Amino acid sequence: MSDVEYHTLMIIAIGEFSVGILGNAFIGLVNCMDWIKNKKIAPIDLILTCLAISRIFLLCIILLDCFVLILHPDVYATGKQMRIIDFFWTLTNHVSVWFATCLSIFYFLKIANFFHPLFLWMKWRIDRVIPGILLVCLAFSVFISLPVTENLNDDFRLCVKSKQKTNLTLRCRENKAQYASIKVYLNVLTLFPFFVSLISFLLLILSLWRHIKQMQLIATGARDPSTDAHMGAMKAVISFLLLFIAYYLSFLVATSSYFMPETELAVIIGELIALIYPSSHSFILILGNNKLRQASLRVLLKVTHALKKRNV
Repeated sequence: MSDVEYHTLMIIAIGEFSVGILGNAFIGLVNCMDWIKNKKIAPIDLILTCLAISRIFLLCIILLDCFVLILHPDVYATGKQMRIIDFFWTLTNHVSVWFATCLSIFYFLKIANFFHPLFLWMKWRIDRVIPGILLVCLAFSVFISLPVTENLNDDFRLCVKSKQKTNLTLRCRENKAQYASIKVYLNVLTLFPFFVSLISFLLLILSLWRHIKQMQLIATGARDPSTDAHMGAMKAVISFLLLFIAYYLSFLVATSSYFMPETELAVIIGELIALIYPSSHSFILILGNNKLRQASLRVLLKVTHALKKRNV
């Protein structure tokens, strides 16, 4: 692959990274300023802030891996440095996915209308337990990421770097099998929060369908605040699901690329696709949240006014 192509891919990666940092930093800054001002923070704002911070770290790790792969490819031949990068990528990946799942569950419990005792109990308790749930998600992500630090050893990286496809030593084969088993384990664990979000989305659809039927029986139209809340939550959840599918497939490409030819190219392309998820979803969340949307409009108005004054 030529230097021009590598530089083009890096420019794209930096552009995606900048957009993602801008959106997630805006979410965190607005909610933190509101927290300081009011001396308290709403559960939804806490989830969004934690999600934004986790995605900022995820974006940094992905971009760092791109730079290392292109500017210092020899690092991939050693185990210590790559164990650190892989650990933090795995950690931030799982933390951001679990926090996004918490957001989906929160939307479901706050907006859906069911009368099952378990659902009502969870709906009543959710505001109080959100901080604890977020801490549990963080601790669980650290726990399941620890095997990465033990798995990626120097011998395996040397095998990958030499691109041996035949006549591999027994140790190389054992290391590859161990690496593959760990990656399968981590990828399966990542699918669990995805299915939880999918279930929340399906239950929201069911709740909306029941609500619309009830409104049709007692009124002429079905558009009311509850319907609008259902639609807003469904848009946020479905955008997460669709973007996560693309992210998950690209993550598979990046983590499985050690068994493919043209390893560096596969990793870079996978990471470019992976950057779309934490970058674009933040703006979807901003547009779907009244406070964040109004804050963004105020910022745009101030920037537009400042540019006009500068041009006069």
